[in-house]
Amino acid sequence: MTPFVDGELADAEREAIAHHLSVCPPCSSRVAAERAVRELIQRRKAVFAAVRAPDGLRSTCARLVSADARVTSSRGSSPPVPQGFGRRSSPAATWRARLRPLALAASLVLLVGAAFLYRLSETSAHLLAAELAADHMKCFAMNSVLRTHHAPSIVESAMLAGFGWEMHLPDNPERADLELVGARPCLYDKGKVAHIMYTHQGRPVSLFMLPDTSRSHELVKALGHEAAIWCVGRRTFVLIARESPQDVERMASFVQAGLQ
Repeated sequence: MTPFVDGELADAEREAIAHHLSVCPPCSSRVAAERAVRELIQRRKAVFAAVRAPDGLRSTCARLVSADARVTSSRGSSPPVPQGFGRRSSPAATWRARLRPLALAASLVLLVGAAFLYRLSETSAHLLAAELAADHMKCFAMNSVLRTHHAPSIVESAMLAGFGWEMHLPDNPERADLELVGARPCLYDKGKVAHIMYTHQGRPVSLFMLPDTSRSHELVKALGHEAAIWCVGRRTFVLIARESPQDVERMASFVQAGLQ
């Protein structure tokens, strides 16, 4: 997605992705998010450029990159040339190439930490609720930029394509003061979970579906949110909102009764 947004793909690849985006709402949302971030960075570029990283940090980064190059060379091969390095010599491209090993290391730390948290969340409803509440806040923050507003048919098609879940959203959600916003997949150590986004009287509400898991019915508090957890077959559902426990249980009951 990033090379597509940056305009770095060949014509055939770009056309193929553009065609896919025209029929795939989740991927289209991801591209819109990347474009929004790119545009934000471009608008703030002058501010970023005016702030120089501390000399100690710059020296550490340079030392790590040099060490990485020496290790690669000692194994009998020259350091790999990042894709596009020969074509572009802009400062942005140069820094992206230099920071790639550090970004990879940071990503590995985050992935290992996420895997550990996910294993803990398998046994703790509070940790599961906290992890999903963090996704709830992140996705709604992103949506404040994207302004997503999917029709029920689009969400149902996305659930079928992404999870093999032939579902039907509750009819007349306005009876519970709910308004559908859209849906997106969220990534976890064991795969994807479905995230269906609503608002309740203008306030964010998230319904998560975790496939191939079983949980007992619980109502727990996490990160200032209430989370109602229930299970249907081998699917676990979690409804999260910064509302009273009574309102969250009422919304969960409405969704549970109407979700097919």
